[in-house]
Amino acid sequence: MTVLETARRADSPSASSFDGGFDPEFGGDLRAAPDWRADLGTALGYATAVGALLVLMLPAARGSHALIGWLPLWLVGMPALAWWALNRFRLPAWGEAQEPAAAQPARRRRRGSIQARRRNRPAAPRPLPRVA
Repeated sequence: MTVLETARRADSPSASSFDGGFDPEFGGDLRAAPDWRADLGTALGYATAVGALLVLMLPAARGSHALIGWLPLWLVGMPALAWWALNRFRLPAWGEAQEPAAAQPARRRRRGSIQARRRNRPAAPRPLPRVA
């Protein structure tokens, strides 16, 4: 979605008023904000896939360049890191699905036990170290 489409959507009669969801700094309806993230996420996904294919298929893409350095970093690593950052650094859900905390039985607390207190030590002066 372009900025012009966002501005058109904000000017439409269905757009909310200032108190409902219009952000003057964004320049449009806040409900339209996630659209650019989806488009950027798609572009970063394609960039990561194309970079990975280049690194796998072209031996020259596995090397280093005099100006920008190690090419796999820029072809695969940086687009993948940007894609991960766009998703707010969520870790992938590998393995078994975690059960919600409400489904797990609550741990029972022991009653009647009192927190141990720190004992007071008498303030004894420390001897100074011997100097040779």
